[in-house]
Amino acid sequence: MTVLMEHRLPNTSVPGAALDLVMSARRSLTEAMLAQAPSARYAAAHLAALRAAAAVVATRSRPSGRHRQVRSVWVVLPEVAAEFTEWSMFFAAGARKRAAAEAGIACVSEREADDLLRDADTFLARIVGSLGLPHQPMLLAEILSTN
Repeated sequence: MTVLMEHRLPNTSVPGAALDLVMSARRSLTEAMLAQAPSARYAAAHLAALRAAAAVVATRSRPSGRHRQVRSVWVVLPEVAAEFTEWSMFFAAGARKRAAAEAGIACVSEREADDLLRDADTFLARIVGSLGLPHQPMLLAEILSTN
C-alpha cells in the first residue's frame, strides 16, 4: 500500500526574513526539547516563541518612515496581529524568568519548563498557520518522557 503525503510549498507572500525566523524558532524549540536542565529548556522554549512572534511582526508590520523607539515584540505583536494578544501577554510575563534562566539562575522547575515548551510549540503552530505555512509538529510527549 502506498501512502501519499501532502507537501505544501511555502507561502511565497511571506518575506524571507519571516521564513528565517520561523526556521530559527523551530531550531530553538528543538534545542528546548533536547535540553536536560529546566532553565535551558525554559529559555530555549521562550526564545522559540519570541522568534515566532517576530516572524508575524516581520510579515504584517509596515515601516512608518520615521525612526521609532525600539519596542518589545510582545508589545508590537498585538498591534499587528490582535489574535495573538493573549499569547503576547503570556510570553511577556515570562520574559524576566527567561532572562534569569539564561543567566544560570535556578528559577524554573521541571514542570514550568515542560509546560512552557508545550505552550511554545502550540504558539508556533498557530503562528505558522497564520502565515499560511505548513506546521511540523514536534514529538513532545515522547521527548519529554525521556528527559
